[in-house]
Amino acid sequence: MIKESIYPEDWQKIRGFCSPAIKLDIGNAELIFVSGQQIAKNENSEAITDDIVEQTEYVFQQLEKILNSAGASLDDVVKAQIFLTDINDFEKVSSIRDKYFAKSKPVSTLVEVNAMTRRGAKVEIEVTAIKEKSK
Repeated sequence: MIKESIYPEDWQKIRGFCSPAIKLDIGNAELIFVSGQQIAKNENSEAITDDIVEQTEYVFQQLEKILNSAGASLDDVVKAQIFLTDINDFEKVSSIRDKYFAKSKPVSTLVEVNAMTRRGAKVEIEVTAIKEKSK
């Protein structure tokens, strides 16, 4: 099995011992696990916006960037896990999720959590994708 850490070109290389994504060669396809993504932070490790729509859009853009670096896209996502700090944001986040996953229609889990690792972050999303190798 070949395992490759994925880092987009302009990505912060090390954050603890985690990679933004891992790509596994599984024969005729590649399985891609993307770490949970949150909103960008300022110098005080606080979220740069407290708007749930802006945070969610940003997170999906980050997921897309990481998947593109692995040779995949959001259309290749088969599983999404979404964590919210306020379940009342469900409808706003779901409408954005549905827009980005219109083609892939992955299985999805969405749960409310107490807090995120970045102060002010309201949403975190991690995904798993599978990309068929070119023939």
